[in-house]
Amino acid sequence: MDLKVIDQAFSVCKVKDLSQVNYSDDFCFISKTDEELSVVCNTEHVPNNTTERDDGWKAFRIEGQLDFSLIGILSKIATLLAENKVGIFAVSTFNTDYILTKNENFEKAINILEHNGYKI
Repeated sequence: MDLKVIDQAFSVCKVKDLSQVNYSDDFCFISKTDEELSVVCNTEHVPNNTTERDDGWKAFRIEGQLDFSLIGILSKIATLLAENKVGIFAVSTFNTDYILTKNENFEKAINILEHNGYKI
């Protein structure tokens, strides 16, 4: 399976509303529940109306469009990294999954995945 490194710094944020989100960025993930609005975005474009934020994330994605019938792709990656004490923050889109790790664990995560047959 092929993975692609996303070359930018990410932040995970809670925002008051979506009015200041930069939708023109290549990567912007928004989640809404009855309790919160969350945004994962380029650290340089964190909205000013952020109520909480966590900086220092890097990301990679699983390349290609994943069929919904495929089972365990994200789980396998998460398990490999968890077994090596690397925490993740995962974001799924219609096409694929994005996996974020803290900056200090990113190279370790990539090395673990390469060692287990993933192509970066």
